Amino acid sequence: MDLLQTERVTEQAQTMQRYYRLQSKIYDATRWTFLFGRKRILRELPVLEQNAALEVLEVGCGTGYNLKRLALRFPNARLTGMDVSADMLERSTKRTTQWADRITLLELPYGEANLSFQGKFDLILFSYSLTMINPQWAALIAQAKQDLKPGGIIAVVDFFDSPFPWFKRHMAKNHVRMEGHLLPVLENLYLPANVNIRNAYAGVWQYLIFIGRVGE
Repeated sequence: MDLLQTERVTEQAQTMQRYYRLQSKIYDATRWTFLFGRKRILRELPVLEQNAALEVLEVGCGTGYNLKRLALRFPNARLTGMDVSADMLERSTKRTTQWADRITLLELPYGEANLSFQGKFDLILFSYSLTMINPQWAALIAQAKQDLKPGGIIAVVDFFDSPFPWFKRHMAKNHVRMEGHLLPVLENLYLPANVNIRNAYAGVWQYLIFIGRVGE
């Protein structure tokens, strides 16, 4: 990673740390109203051996909402959650304390510097994180391909697009980019298993569910 890229990653991380310092306190009480598809994407994962010793990574794990459900679904999986917000990870630690022996939480940005991840994971989940990671989002989608085992699964649920400029502007103020930009990159790098674009609030915006595989 060159100096300019390093500076961008650091700046992005600092922006998210500031944003979630307050948001972490109200996140779980408010985000259920528009973070659609989080339960659905876990239900629609391709068949994984439920009792296998899977290695699972969630990038942008936030308050541990998904980690808890993954721990329940895959009782022998080892889970890694990454986030740049210490405030969010504090809440994730409390939510997942029951599985502390197999959940590792890292206060780090995801990227090529995580050399120990190469070819490690059976599943990598991005849940409402990629549209907030700008401008590095495409690099992280590509990095996940390096960090998945052959045949490994990438699962993405996120904002997709909106026909209303005013709504896009509103979301941009909350650091969310909504331009349908994730899907072409995902489809180019992975073998799609499930692609679903669904309306929210009668079409005010759409959200994306994408599940893909790395080629064997």
